[in-house]
Amino acid sequence: MEGETDVLTKYWEKFKSGTDIRGVASEGVPGEKVLLTDKAVRRIAGGFAFWLSERAGRPADTLIIALGHDPRLSAGRLREDVESALTKSGVRVLDCGLSSTPAMFQAVGGLGCDGSIQLTASHHPWNRNGLKFFTPGGGLSGSDIEAVLQCAQDGNIPGPAEGCVEKVSFMPRYCAGLREMIQKGVDAGDFAHPLRGFHIVVDAGNGAGSAPAGSGLPFE
Repeated sequence: MEGETDVLTKYWEKFKSGTDIRGVASEGVPGEKVLLTDKAVRRIAGGFAFWLSERAGRPADTLIIALGHDPRLSAGRLREDVESALTKSGVRVLDCGLSSTPAMFQAVGGLGCDGSIQLTASHHPWNRNGLKFFTPGGGLSGSDIEAVLQCAQDGNIPGPAEGCVEKVSFMPRYCAGLREMIQKGVDAGDFAHPLRGFHIVVDAGNGAGSAPAGSGLPFE
C-alpha cells in the first residue's frame, strides 16, 4: 500500500464504485469482511483533501469542506474518521449531521465550501457505506475518484496542521428551499399548502429522506 505508483493496487481499486467510493463498513453479514476500516477511511479523506487542495490551487489549511451522512449504523464511525483526517490536514469541517445527498451538493454553494463529502452507500445493503464527493462543479468523475484513491495509496495527505469542526444545521434550510420551489411550481390557490389533498408515499430505503418526510413538514 505504500510507495509512489501510477497504478492503483488491487486493494485500493476495490474501493472504486463508478463515481463513488463504497465498501463493506459493518460486520454482520457472513463472508463479507469490512473493507472501509478506520485506517482506510482516514487515508481516503486525507487523499481527498490533498486532491482538492491541488485542484483549488490553495493550501489545505485554507479549505472548507462540508460533511454529512445517511442513517447507516456505520455513519458515526466513518464521520469521526473523516473529521480526524481532515482536521489534521488543517481543513475547516462543517459537520451537517444527518443529511441527504442532494443537500450535501447544495451545501457546497450554500455554505461557501470548497467541497463536500456525503457518507452514504445509496441503495446498497445496510452493512455497506461509502464516500461521495462534491466540488462547486458537481460530483467527481470516475477518473477523479481514481486520482483521490491514488493520493490515498501513495500517502499524499496534507499537513500536519490544525483544523476545526463546526456543527451546522443545513437540512432545514435545504428543505425550506424545496418547499418554496414546490409552492412556486404548483402555484395553487392555497399557496402555503400546494399539495393538499394528495396522498404521498415515501420509500426512503437507507437514505436520509425519511427524516424530513416524517417530520410533519407542511407540504399538504
